[in-house]
Amino acid sequence: MIRRLGAGLAVLWAAATASYVALLAAPGDTVDILIGDGADTPEIRAGIIAEWGLDRPEIVQYLSYLWRLLHGDLGRSYQLQRGVGEILAGQIGPTVQLTLAAAVTGVVLAGVIAIGTAGRGRGPRAAASAAELVSVSVPPFLIGIVLLSVFSFTLGWFPVSGAEGPLALVLPALALGLPIAGVLGQVLRGGLERALEQPFAVTARARGLTERALVARHALRHALLPAVTLAGWLTGTLLGGAVITEVLFGRPGLGQVAMQAVTGQDMPVVMAVVLLSAVVYVTISTLLDLAYRVIDPRIRS
Repeated sequence: MIRRLGAGLAVLWAAATASYVALLAAPGDTVDILIGDGADTPEIRAGIIAEWGLDRPEIVQYLSYLWRLLHGDLGRSYQLQRGVGEILAGQIGPTVQLTLAAAVTGVVLAGVIAIGTAGRGRGPRAAASAAELVSVSVPPFLIGIVLLSVFSFTLGWFPVSGAEGPLALVLPALALGLPIAGVLGQVLRGGLERALEQPFAVTARARGLTERALVARHALRHALLPAVTLAGWLTGTLLGGAVITEVLFGRPGLGQVAMQAVTGQDMPVVMAVVLLSAVVYVTISTLLDLAYRVIDPRIRS
């Protein structure tokens, strides 16, 4: 665990450094961005340079940036002139709600499809594989457009945009969750079918255990490890997809904040979103490492 935490800290440092390098490489002058459409005089420019410390060497600015991060200071937005931490705190709730709903949707659908088709005839497995292939191949924003066209514009069952009420969460969660269900379903079904061919499965059947009980009590645990490993990798897909999905469905959240920051070259906000994504990814990966030891006790030794 000490090694795992050390690796996590290294990933966070790399993400912070990459964000800072992106700030330096971003087109345009920082002073011009801060001035925007306001008055532009040499005195104003000198005041901005002094206030933001832009006259210091780049290495000093970089070390100062890392020092502020260690103290929880994410900087100040160029556009809104507010603390970045305050901006993210006000928008993180809807994004967490959406990503959790999408993750639960994907995991539940993958489990139902995998358990229902593992070891079955060729027909159900082929149908499930085709559905999984389609859900994996189609990007979330295109799935979202189809869902909006059918269930919002045509049938009127769900609101077109916004985040008011649970109905507004259904279509965005499906748009994000279906690709996850497709990938996890394939991996989980393959793991279940391999587990059902192991000697312990033959012994359990000989003792009179039903196929459903065999899957629930024994085979599922053996099949979970690769699916759990893949779930950690899919976290990045979920975070990236949430940005586009929130914009598509007109939902508040970090996606809207990131999109506005990118278009407005508000680099402190962009850097904070990148760093927050890295923190979430490292945290989930560490928790999954702990889950391995619960799922398979053999790993403990």
